[in-house]
Amino acid sequence: MDRFKKVYRQGVIEVLEVWVDTETGVNYLFKANGYAGGLTALLDKDGKPVVTHDIKEDL
Repeated sequence: MDRFKKVYRQGVIEVLEVWVDTETGVNYLFKANGYAGGLTALLDKDGKPVVTHDIKEDL
């Protein structure tokens, strides 16, 4: 279960989190509000996935 690492969290009832896939470096945005939630790749201004390049050093 070490593949994904939570690197950011904001909120209590309305939650935003950023998770990083430690194998690919791709960042994901998770949003939850009450019992509903969703997950998507975090995209840059060009529509490409945000990638953390030095995964071992940054996490």
